[in-house]
Amino acid sequence: MDESEEPELRNPFPSPPSHYVKYTSHNLKLLETLKERVKDTADIASIDQHEVLSDITGVPSWPLVQLEKPRVDWILEEGYYNVFGDRWFVKETIPSLAESGGHQLYPPDPSVDRRPALLSIVRSLLVTYSNLIGAVVAPPPPPFLQVLPEWHRHMEWIATLAQNLMAAANELRPVQARGNLERMMQRQLDIRREETRAIHTKCDELESRLRSLRTAALEMVPKQNTGTLHETSISGEAITTEEVLRWAEEVT
Repeated sequence: MDESEEPELRNPFPSPPSHYVKYTSHNLKLLETLKERVKDTADIASIDQHEVLSDITGVPSWPLVQLEKPRVDWILEEGYYNVFGDRWFVKETIPSLAESGGHQLYPPDPSVDRRPALLSIVRSLLVTYSNLIGAVVAPPPPPFLQVLPEWHRHMEWIATLAQNLMAAANELRPVQARGNLERMMQRQLDIRREETRAIHTKCDELESRLRSLRTAALEMVPKQNTGTLHETSISGEAITTEEVLRWAEEVT
């Protein structure tokens, strides 16, 4: 990689690579012609393209194989690829502290209980912080001694311990996400159960009210000695027993 391109790759919105101008129609046709004339594509990078394409004008000085598409099988085999100066893994995994170049103090295997190691890290952090306070209040070394002060060593060790704690916590992010999702789904289920229970309670109240209305409607009709209902006139209209029962059934 050209050193002049390094700042551009670190730009949040980097420009296209400088070699994008090589992907012209003419150069792509030259690459196809080179592939046709060279039977063994495995040796295409080691041949002299000017000799093979001597009858064609405009052959560039740089190798035409640079225009080849990335080999997906190579990317899958290596497990990562580089884009804009950053490495991206094919399988989304959280790299461990050791893989990131740090000093890992807890077991790398997630199946191993890490609590003893993390407790030791916390104790070491507290002890180092206490030593750091003592080193800060201590008089500085003479200027003619080319040695680092003691607090500098403590600060480096505290940084290492803090990195281990943060890395161990970051590896628990998937577990935390699953736990939050389970709690959220359980909360939604509880809310739906409460709403369903409230609907059932309201339905029971309505059914009880309708039964009381039906009973009241039946009691409003006078009875004969034989227990049958008389026809009653309300506002000049005759109401039969069948109409009252039919009205009660419609209400319920």
